[in-house]
Amino acid sequence: MRITALRTPGAFRTPGALGTTTALGAATALLVVLATAATSAAAAPTGRETRPTAAAQPLAGGMGASITARKSADPTHAEESAARATKSPRATKAPARVEGAARIHYAYSPEDTIRFSVHAEAAPFTRPLPVPRGERGLPTDARGTVRISHRIASTGFTAWSVADVDCLVTGGSTATLTAIVRKSNTEERGTRFGISVQQGRDGQPDRLGFGWGVANVGAEGTGTCMAPAPFAPVVRGGYRVTHADLPPIPAAPASASGSGSGSGSGSGSTPRPEAQRG
Repeated sequence: MRITALRTPGAFRTPGALGTTTALGAATALLVVLATAATSAAAAPTGRETRPTAAAQPLAGGMGASITARKSADPTHAEESAARATKSPRATKAPARVEGAARIHYAYSPEDTIRFSVHAEAAPFTRPLPVPRGERGLPTDARGTVRISHRIASTGFTAWSVADVDCLVTGGSTATLTAIVRKSNTEERGTRFGISVQQGRDGQPDRLGFGWGVANVGAEGTGTCMAPAPFAPVVRGGYRVTHADLPPIPAAPASASGSGSGSGSGSGSTPRPEAQRG
């Protein structure tokens, strides 16, 4: 959000669709990679598994690996391993999430009251892009809401914004997300901003980072899931980060993988007007 005490003036002022050219350029490159991976997956053999069995694979690590092999043969250890797998994020298949609300300490405005409320959940491949092969969206697509308030101690003025989450990616206890302003008393509607969240471990405080005030956003604006490291410590409240690995790539639409004439410019590659992101 545009707050004088928090960021360089004009850092969030972006025309039109907020850096759509830069964001779509990066998204196009990623979508080409995803399309290539999907084609490779479709062409993979579907017969018997050709990878060597566990018994045929060489053990790495000498004695430690031998002990691991003996434990895996023990029914008791096998049950323990199964229980641990059941509790793992991969086994539960829970979507990536960030939940919580907190007040942070910002080094350059230590007297101000700054709060972030975050409710974000991954929704992969749900936001089509107006580019070739963009009809499936991205693996980091997400939904949710971010609310920000900043009371400036020297004037008593409170700036606030409510924004809709459009991207989320997690790594352990850390998450990066972006959101697009829906309403605000200081920011233009449609402005995208990025924040990062870290859930503290071993007695360490939670942390949050934001792009304005510490980064040169530039005229092209902020791309999806772009944010600095979580640099500001939480002084009240907190966040919970639920990590999830990136999802599998969905199969290519039949219209995009058909045997149309030309050099791959079939009707499935033409973006629909309604597929553009707001």
